[in-house]
Amino acid sequence: MQLGLMLAPYLAGLALLVILPAIAGFGLAFTEYNALQPPRFAGLANFQEVLRDDVFRIATANSLIYIVLAVPLRLAGAFLTARLLLRPTRGVRIVRAAVYLPTIVPDMAWALVWLWILNPIYGPLNQTLALFGIAGPAWMTDQVSARLAIVLMMSWQIGEGLVVCLASLQNVPRDLLDQAAIDGGSAWDTFRTVTLPAIAPALLLLLFRDTIFSFQANFVPALIVGRGGGPDFATMFLPMYVYTTAFGYLRFGYAAAITCAMYLITGLVLWLQFRAARRWGFGFGHAD
Repeated sequence: MQLGLMLAPYLAGLALLVILPAIAGFGLAFTEYNALQPPRFAGLANFQEVLRDDVFRIATANSLIYIVLAVPLRLAGAFLTARLLLRPTRGVRIVRAAVYLPTIVPDMAWALVWLWILNPIYGPLNQTLALFGIAGPAWMTDQVSARLAIVLMMSWQIGEGLVVCLASLQNVPRDLLDQAAIDGGSAWDTFRTVTLPAIAPALLLLLFRDTIFSFQANFVPALIVGRGGGPDFATMFLPMYVYTTAFGYLRFGYAAAITCAMYLITGLVLWLQFRAARRWGFGFGHAD
């Protein structure tokens, strides 16, 4: 009884702010609605249009490319940084806080800073490359550099992954590490047979979480840095396309259908990752 009372505010907020809007959005996907007239039932017309929409296919491809590039970079960056900052040396807490800081900076401020960093003429990134005799690209002027710029921008937000990896590495049983050292195992063997299996559940959780995050968190970079889609729709990700369709063209029903398709694609990607993780688990003895 007491547990139910404690959870009641959370459950009420979940129902009002998540579940009911999700149901309303799903219902809106079956209508034609422009916010000026009452919704008109359209059946499956919006979903049929999604299947024929070339821009939707481009936005889907951009989102998948972004996930394939950004998610492994963030996961590897969080893990390697956690390994580097694992020992409680002098000043390590300040460094950890500095690494976490970009995660809590508002997205709008973060995007504006990267507009300056990526400036092809006076931006510090290209100026630093010039010191080594490397000609930096004209960022955001072609499809390749635009996609890479968004990936580079978002790869620095590893704060949450850093915290999880630090906690996981600190909880690896010390006696297992000592036993591996006594048995004469190399650093790589110890990592492969002891550390990695111990932290694998946390890494998989981060993988699934970051995949969901990456599908939804690229809206502000696409809007500010990518200027609403970039050259030839290079930064037109699914959230950006939903926003443009709903508030640019007042096609809220069609935007809701795109949102449903985005959730379906997200679920499919997570399912594929889960299947791959189960096969990966056989190597560590976690699967049946």
